[in-house]
Amino acid sequence: MFYYTYILQSLKDRSFYIGYTSDLKKRFKEHNSGKNLATKLFIPYKLIFYEAFLNRIDAKNREEYLKSGYGRKSIKVLLKVYFKVK
Repeated sequence: MFYYTYILQSLKDRSFYIGYTSDLKKRFKEHNSGKNLATKLFIPYKLIFYEAFLNRIDAKNREEYLKSGYGRKSIKVLLKVYFKVK
């Protein structure tokens, strides 16, 4: 089983949501159907990045890192071309 750390971008206000899950397709559908209170107001979302891990703890740690100040900076570096196109 894989665990995924992912980044969504709101098409409404271009904000980001960072999370982790063991079922990426299901979780993405939940976000876009309004089942998540944290993201409900900003739907629809598109998936702009994800990473797969073999261990839940590794995925959770990556999520926490990406939510930190250094993590947010690394997102800008990782997705530099994506942000230029937008």
